[in-house]
Amino acid sequence: MHTVVVGTAGVSADDVLAVARGAARVELSGEAVAALGAAREIVEALAAKPDPVYGVSTGFGALATRHISQELRTQLQRNIVRSHAAGMGPRVEREVVRALMFLRLKTVCSGRTGVRPVVARTMAALLNAGVTPVVHEFGSLGCSGDLAPLSHCALTLMGEGEAEGPDGVVRPARELLAEHGIEPVELREKEGLALLNGTDGMLGMLVMALDDLDTLYKSADITAALSLEALLGTDKVLAPELHDIRPHPGQGTSAANMLAVLKGSGLTGHHQDDAPRVQDAYSVRCAPQVAGAGRDTMAHARLVADRELASAVDNPVVLPDGRVESNGNFHGAPVAYVLDFLAIAAADLGSIAERRTDRLLDKNRSHGLPPFLADDPGVDSGLMIAQYTQAALVSEMKRLAVPASADSIPSSAMQEDHVSMGWSAARKLRTAVDDLTRIIAIELYAATRAIELREGLTPAPASRAVIDAVRAAGVQGPGPDRFLSPDLEAADAFVRGGHLVAAVEPVTGPLA
Repeated sequence: MHTVVVGTAGVSADDVLAVARGAARVELSGEAVAALGAAREIVEALAAKPDPVYGVSTGFGALATRHISQELRTQLQRNIVRSHAAGMGPRVEREVVRALMFLRLKTVCSGRTGVRPVVARTMAALLNAGVTPVVHEFGSLGCSGDLAPLSHCALTLMGEGEAEGPDGVVRPARELLAEHGIEPVELREKEGLALLNGTDGMLGMLVMALDDLDTLYKSADITAALSLEALLGTDKVLAPELHDIRPHPGQGTSAANMLAVLKGSGLTGHHQDDAPRVQDAYSVRCAPQVAGAGRDTMAHARLVADRELASAVDNPVVLPDGRVESNGNFHGAPVAYVLDFLAIAAADLGSIAERRTDRLLDKNRSHGLPPFLADDPGVDSGLMIAQYTQAALVSEMKRLAVPASADSIPSSAMQEDHVSMGWSAARKLRTAVDDLTRIIAIELYAATRAIELREGLTPAPASRAVIDAVRAAGVQGPGPDRFLSPDLEAADAFVRGGHLVAAVEPVTGPLA
């Protein structure tokens, strides 16, 4: 089994994916254990002094003005976890919670939080045992970090609340810890606060969204190429020299992907004698420009994610010179913005894919295809309502593209008077990614059927490979009307599992 070693310098996106989605084991480096011990000595020295230090010997947020006596400090740390574990609504996905826990462990191991090594080891033990705290949809404002979601995780460390075992059954956390030989942690000065103050939930969801979108953008290049082919369009607009004079990197990448898919096609640019057209429609001709802009947005988002993965986000923090200082690094604005940017880009990619699908179904614009790609138009409705489904998904994606980060609701008696809403931005992006997958699947379904209806014309070898693979996956081809939903679900699973990209690359080579 793959093992991820957590040190003091942060983790990579691949590490997050390995733990969240691949169930990799987690270990602490010797350097991290030493840094944890050194920072803890500083916190304990401050705790012994009469001077109040935020998070060590004071209350929190708007209650930070109260000095807490030593005999109440364990209760203080326990209470902040219990009171902040106030989430409501549906359970958050297991992979999100595992990413959340792992990223909090990453910051703890930086040696900037003042948490004891035993706490970090217990966090790693939970991940390795497959014990996943129950975290709820609502409760985070993205400042001070993802408080409520992280609190539910800290509650499990204390042996309280509920968690899901490796068998998927939700049980009392204390039972699960005992079953796996994990001793609940009694939190001491600073530790409760240190477990709650981070952007870990929104960051974990950003990393996973980027992983999903990487596959989806390649998939969208493929379906755009298939639609261009089915519409008897021209691939001349994909020539590298046209994209070199507008040097956006993502645009050039998408054009090159489409050109690779269309290589050797017998349908592109040769069959316009009956209905001459000077140019293809924007949804076909401008596909690389739209998908490319989304790719460049992803590149910026990766830059932000990498910076955040290298960060130690807590308040207060233990600095290398021994000072313990309050700060605002927990504010989620950098992550929230790119989560919203990605939702906007994804919505536009879904929108242009739907326009190509609609064009395939309209006999007035499809250049000789039957209405709605139906077998016997009038008796059969073909893919008419598949486009309705796609349009409904696009409409939802447009609503999800409204930025969450533009909102702010003051909290904590106006102490936290500007928040990022980054968690909300991440949650809606996850929904948008799901919607985009379905939209691309419907375009795939329509485009492959349309190509097969072009009898006597030979599609590109890559297109033929896609058609063969999607039919082998249970997605049926042209014919009389049938119960359509199972076909669309099969197409969705084909795209979602990365099988569309996998079908093409043996022919084209790796897509970028």
